[in-house]
Amino acid sequence: MIQVEHLTKYYGDFPAVKNLSFEIEEGHVYGFLGPNGAGKSTTMNIMTGCLSATEGHVKIDGHDIFDEPREAKKLIGYLPEIPPLYLNETPEEYLRFVGEAKGLRGAELEAQINEIVDLTGIAAVRGRCISALSKGYRQRVGIAQALVGKPKVIVLDEPTVGLDPIQIIEIRDLIRELGRTHTVIFSSHILSEVQTICEKILIINEGRLIAFDTPENLKKTLSSDSFIRLTAETTPEGARDILANIPGIAKLETKTEEGGLVSVTVSTNAGNLHSVSREIFFAFARRDKALLEMTLKKASLEDIFLELTEKSARGKSAKKRAGKGEKAS
Repeated sequence: MIQVEHLTKYYGDFPAVKNLSFEIEEGHVYGFLGPNGAGKSTTMNIMTGCLSATEGHVKIDGHDIFDEPREAKKLIGYLPEIPPLYLNETPEEYLRFVGEAKGLRGAELEAQINEIVDLTGIAAVRGRCISALSKGYRQRVGIAQALVGKPKVIVLDEPTVGLDPIQIIEIRDLIRELGRTHTVIFSSHILSEVQTICEKILIINEGRLIAFDTPENLKKTLSSDSFIRLTAETTPEGARDILANIPGIAKLETKTEEGGLVSVTVSTNAGNLHSVSREIFFAFARRDKALLEMTLKKASLEDIFLELTEKSARGKSAKKRAGKGEKAS
């Protein structure tokens, strides 16, 4: 559906995107992650034809966004981080303007407007001035304009930024709904949101692609540990002795608590966290030591994100040091 090939973008001497290549398949919801300044918005603006590239190509269903802009842009709906709304119009007037700009007229345009306002949940405010709408409704109007013309691909740049928790949940549900009939690419700083919605995740750092996989595969291939935290009636030494022979434990941290208790944090890279916790439970039972509390924390997308970006930064630093060494020799 979308092929990004060796995409590079310079702002003066600064490379915002560096030789970026990936392929988006039809019919999935993709999350686009990266630290601030990583190149996410630049990449999205290039993919949607809003910004030129220094080098590289973007093809939408076989149409090059630079060589065949009209054909390619018909296939894309785009919501920038700041929705391009006309505040003095109503949602209905604004969607009609967008539809006419896209070449729609008459019954077809009216049918699309009615369908889109129902899908995006703005039917109740379709006749109100956009300036009087809440930020959540404005985001919905922004998504609605991206749907005009029935594009195959929907690109959303930070669609939940600045929304309250209820509005975030509503937009999240809307993105899920759109994913049933469109290919959706959206960026977000809320990592739990991406993990909940997306089937595949792209992570870029300093303009380079550093990961592209499903959330499940990213967890399997990275070294981010999961944690088991427990409280027991024993000493730190006793806890270490009890847990000494349990497989899958990578690291132990103990802390003495009041009342003859100890708290233990167990780091494990075992695939089955429940299997390790079961072994811990029976190990304390065999020693007749009370296990008062045990909680499990699996490695999250945030842990994976931090590990990947830190690895990328370390790799860049190592290359710089190697380059200086070569010049010095």
